[in-house]
Amino acid sequence: MTTHIDRRLEELGITLPEAAAPVAAYVPVVEAGGLLHISGQLPFKDGQLVTGRLGEDVALEGGTEAARLCGLMLLAQIKKHVGDLSRVTRIVKLGVFVNSAATFTDQPKVANGASELMADVFGEAGKHARSAVGVPVLPLGAAVEVDAIVQIG
Repeated sequence: MTTHIDRRLEELGITLPEAAAPVAAYVPVVEAGGLLHISGQLPFKDGQLVTGRLGEDVALEGGTEAARLCGLMLLAQIKKHVGDLSRVTRIVKLGVFVNSAATFTDQPKVANGASELMADVFGEAGKHARSAVGVPVLPLGAAVEVDAIVQIG
């Protein structure tokens, strides 16, 4: 059965990637009290990890795209866990970690790549609280990592 979210993804030209397996000792999603706590997701493009540091070897546009790719992986993890993205009633919060040079201060603009994706897919339910934090390094040299708290019904 095709849901309204499936139709919306199709309208947006979005094909979800395969949900990534954990790279260490954790699970991708924990469900508790109607909330999904989704572990940090990394950006993959054409099967390759997007690496680098914003303000050094990655431009703002590349960072924003990396955050969007992380958002797509979040959607893939949700779908794998609950089976149907139409069960999402609210994207509660995103935590966006940006591999940043010491002088880079546009983390909120980078984070918009994931935030705008959620609003595009879920409409009002995709609008969320957010943190956007610059860090000196991320796992595997990733440019961006995004985690999430999502309410399901």
